Amino acid sequence: MNDKSQSLIEHSTLLLVDDTPQNIDILVETLSDQYELIVATDGQEALEAVDEQLPDLILLDIEMPVMNGFETCKRLKESARAKDVPVIFLTANSEIDKKTKGFRLGAVDYITKPFDVQEISARVETQLSVKTARDMLRNQKVFLEKMVEKRTREVLKTQDVTIRMAASLAETRDNETGNHIIRTQKYVKILSEEMARMPQYSRELTPGMIDLLVKSAPLHDVGKIGVPDAILLKQGKLDDEEFKEMKRHTLYGWGSLKRAEDTMDGDMKNDSFLRFAREIAYGHHEKWNGEGYPEGLMGEEIPLSCRIMAIADVYDALISERVYKKPFTHTKACSIIEQDGGSHFDPEIVSCFLRCKDQFRDVALTLMESEEEKKALMQ
Repeated sequence: MNDKSQSLIEHSTLLLVDDTPQNIDILVETLSDQYELIVATDGQEALEAVDEQLPDLILLDIEMPVMNGFETCKRLKESARAKDVPVIFLTANSEIDKKTKGFRLGAVDYITKPFDVQEISARVETQLSVKTARDMLRNQKVFLEKMVEKRTREVLKTQDVTIRMAASLAETRDNETGNHIIRTQKYVKILSEEMARMPQYSRELTPGMIDLLVKSAPLHDVGKIGVPDAILLKQGKLDDEEFKEMKRHTLYGWGSLKRAEDTMDGDMKNDSFLRFAREIAYGHHEKWNGEGYPEGLMGEEIPLSCRIMAIADVYDALISERVYKKPFTHTKACSIIEQDGGSHFDPEIVSCFLRCKDQFRDVALTLMESEEEKKALMQ
């Protein structure tokens, strides 16, 4: 036993419960030099004493008035506060069935009267040693769990910063986007949570899944890093060849994220936000009617994550000012998305969008850069 454990044992508090004064006197004389003692003469007094001060161990007689030891022990073990306090029964009854009942009720030991004071001291010290070791292990477990939780938060925060940094790197090469990645991330969260209320989506869009989608959303245009500046930064309309190259940003993003995903192992890969980021980067320009790119997927062939991202992306593009257009009003943007339900967008997701469109506008009003864009949002 180490010094810390011994110190804890020596500062322990014992509750002595017995209705016979002579037994209490013997126990007090035997144990008072080593421990702080509390005395009760029946089970009800014992429960009241435990409510006032939680002891480290209880020595409990069985045959007592008001409430016997068995009932007292039962109530102690039903109490969230006292259930872990070890109980040693002290009784003149040595019948096996009584001992069995005592242990089944949760007692850690059973001493018959008349008892030897040295035996009492030894058994009390043994049970306190066990309790002290158990308490130290429990405290260590709690400490470790808190450290793991803290470290996990730090890792997730670092991960979020890294994602935002990678997305911002693509953003700096496209001077029209501004806070686009932040706004679209918030739109995805709003829309996913609205969809999760519907039975057909509730199983797939769990809180954990929504967190992964939200984490992935900023990377939807990360592939623009691979698009030449002459095309990405062109002020006028792209010609056919330039637009073909621009569309390859979906492939560049998919490839980069796939390579990152392939460095992960088994379960980590299955639960990784990179899987959704890869899907979104590749498929957020697919259209419900099959006329999108890069594959021309149709309907539910398009991953749900991409169908959600498509609405978030287009809404933000519509309400944003560009060198080639003024910002559309919020009303006009919502009307366009509604009209394109069944052609560009999944019609059921459009219905969800229309229910939460005001939340989209609230996000945009907070994060839009120009006064002209904010003014349009109010129309």
